[in-house]
Amino acid sequence: MNSRLSHATIATLPAGTELPRYDRRAVRPGIVHLGVGAFHRAHQAAYVDACLANGETHWGVVGVSLRSPDTRDALAPQDGLYTLAIRDSAGERLQVVGSILSLLVAPEDPAAVLAALTEPDIRIVTLTITEKAYLRAADGTLDESHPDIAHDLANPGSPKTAHGYLTEALARRRAAGTPPFTVLCCDNLPANGATLHRLLIEFARLRDARTVGTELSRQGDAELARYIADDVACPSSMVDRIVPATTDADRARVAATLGIEDAWPVMTEPFCQWVIEDRFPAGRPAWEKFGVAMVEDVRPFEDMKLRLLNGAHSGIAYLGLLSGHATVDRAFADPAIRQFVDRLWAEAIPTLPQDAGLDTTAYTAELAERFSNTALAHRTAQIANDGSQKLPQRIVASALARLEEGLLPEHLSLVVAAWIAACAARGSALPQRHFTDPLDAALNDLFSRNPATDEAVTAVFDLAGFAKAHPERQKLIEFVATHLVHFKQGGPKLAFAALGIGNEPPRLGG
Repeated sequence: MNSRLSHATIATLPAGTELPRYDRRAVRPGIVHLGVGAFHRAHQAAYVDACLANGETHWGVVGVSLRSPDTRDALAPQDGLYTLAIRDSAGERLQVVGSILSLLVAPEDPAAVLAALTEPDIRIVTLTITEKAYLRAADGTLDESHPDIAHDLANPGSPKTAHGYLTEALARRRAAGTPPFTVLCCDNLPANGATLHRLLIEFARLRDARTVGTELSRQGDAELARYIADDVACPSSMVDRIVPATTDADRARVAATLGIEDAWPVMTEPFCQWVIEDRFPAGRPAWEKFGVAMVEDVRPFEDMKLRLLNGAHSGIAYLGLLSGHATVDRAFADPAIRQFVDRLWAEAIPTLPQDAGLDTTAYTAELAERFSNTALAHRTAQIANDGSQKLPQRIVASALARLEEGLLPEHLSLVVAAWIAACAARGSALPQRHFTDPLDAALNDLFSRNPATDEAVTAVFDLAGFAKAHPERQKLIEFVATHLVHFKQGGPKLAFAALGIGNEPPRLGG
């Protein structure tokens, strides 16, 4: 099969395949997206595709890869088209998405990316760059010591980081009299819009400090931080859709159905959710027509998703890996893990806002159905990546909230212990790089010294910045250390037995 998905071949696709319901030649870019990976293509790009079909043809997407050329190399020969395979246990529905008009690779041509970001028609910049790409120090502030931050401060015209690109583009737009774009974070950070806004201001202040006393400073351009603080909108959002990594078997199956090759189709589930703080001074697509909730306050939705979906996902991932389960559905079908997730939810739910009208019973029931989706084959190793960046908002925040109320975080703290145990198991019970973390070098050095369990947990908390300066930090460390001893002595079976898991039916979400 040599034929590729493209403008030239799209008319040959079989009946039943959903095609773009608009003339792509009439679409103009209005959004630049940083981090054009599988999640963006299953989520934001699909919502934009619906808006284009509704006649809003000035909101096409320019996709930017900040690191790898893989997405560009796969989709450029396909004119940006790709297949979204929406899968559940009943079958698969194929949709060709056309909202991505062009793709850029930042390291190859920083000038082209900055040119796209400074186009007046670009009014929104969205981001899915993963938690670790925000380059936060352990205390949550910008990591000023990171070499990429130092590079971007010294070389503003050829940046490497999202901070560098956004700040330089905003500086250029300001100098040209072009209104700023709205920056919409779609990553799993707490208060993600406010967090990104603060990081951009911190980065801009560093830039300002370098220009003091220069000609730029005398022209007034050394107040970039104030400009970003006062004039750049960074609304918060909450995104939710499960997007497993695409496999060669997925590619072969999609190609067999279509009769042509798609180099990078995207696998996903039917469920899709987007909640956005409605603050877009330069305008936005009418996303609300297609199920997006435009709200004043995203935080209750964000907290529920982070603590119930993402928190459970992390627990399933690490416990699944330690129990020999390669995918979420297989791990969730393990009676002990299923019971553990119910108890995890029972601990996390009281930490959520109680006056926001959240229906946690319906939400956990829906999560249970989604986790049981046998068609997705969502790999536990994929979810396990970057635990040091994910666990603070998914697990640690809930655990600390319980301790503040005099409640026990027995199951929440076990997830942290499972992460440490899974990290330590790489190279022995698990393959060496089965999943990765930004702290891998430091963690491997720590584990090589074989410290006592309580010392190891304290060191991990220090490295990751977990519960830094929190009055309940030591109590949480003690809970985690107790669980970690059980993992070391008898694996998940003993850790579960110590919590009495294995002799009661599921309670929530079932």
